[in-house]
Amino acid sequence: MNIIGPDALVFGVDDVAACTQYLTDYGLTPVGNGRFEALDGTAIVLAHKDDAGLPAPLGTATMLRKTIYGVADEQTLGAIAEELGRDREVKRLADGSIEAGDDLGFVLGFQVTVRRPLDLPAEAVNAPGAHNRPVNHVAVDENAKALPRTLSHVVYFVPDAVKAETFYVERLGFRCTDRLLGAGPFLQPGGTIDHHTLFLIQTPPFMQGCEHFTFHMGGPTELMQAGTRFVNKGYQSFWGPGRHKMGSNWFWYFNSPLGCHVEYDADMDLHDDTWTARAVPMSADASQLFLFQQRDKWAPGGPPPGAAGAGERH
Repeated sequence: MNIIGPDALVFGVDDVAACTQYLTDYGLTPVGNGRFEALDGTAIVLAHKDDAGLPAPLGTATMLRKTIYGVADEQTLGAIAEELGRDREVKRLADGSIEAGDDLGFVLGFQVTVRRPLDLPAEAVNAPGAHNRPVNHVAVDENAKALPRTLSHVVYFVPDAVKAETFYVERLGFRCTDRLLGAGPFLQPGGTIDHHTLFLIQTPPFMQGCEHFTFHMGGPTELMQAGTRFVNKGYQSFWGPGRHKMGSNWFWYFNSPLGCHVEYDADMDLHDDTWTARAVPMSADASQLFLFQQRDKWAPGGPPPGAAGAGERH
């Protein structure tokens, strides 16, 4: 199955205005009809939770109503419809996409991808032995836009991680790239080499839903700039900034009014089918290589960071 990754996530929310402001401040562009796009056209779609056009809710607190995957072509779309149609209803929608449920009740959509090709440079780093940034090219631009480039992945809380993994692997052609024992698998569809576009975490049934979603940034500096600007606008940091071990991606998570966490990420590992999945017990040490602590800015000549009067945050 040539599934590329998530094209859009659809949410039914309590406060459309607050979520609109949040996604705009996060860096997505409002394009109308509740759609907020990254640079490549992948998106978050908002509607009020009582909107009759939304799929039915899961019955838990989650506000996620639908995950829409982009596929390479109509042939892939037809193959998915045929495969899922063997044992469940597959709807063909007016826009040409298809819709069906997975084995745990999450509503899935599939469409020929809307992703626009990006021709943007990645962050360049200079190091002894490898000067990747041109001479006299300054790395720091405090006015850089630092905008989300593409929808990276979504994380589900699931009551049966084995059942969920079996569905995505056996029915849709995903594969496990790494596994946190006691939590669940990182899954990669056939049309991408990103470390994962879906991560499953075993939880009690009442928690089922979206734990977080994230968009790729152009590099760690963009992630740090975007996250710092978000903090300065008053949004609450939940976890990070730091760097994960599984996938190696930099991360910074924030609380949100969408009923889940929202992350910035950057510099994820790429794996092809020669990669052998790792499996390690879930722990804080397995989850992150390092984790920073946000403090107020400090300059030489002032009191040491954390000293009385230095503005330490509690």
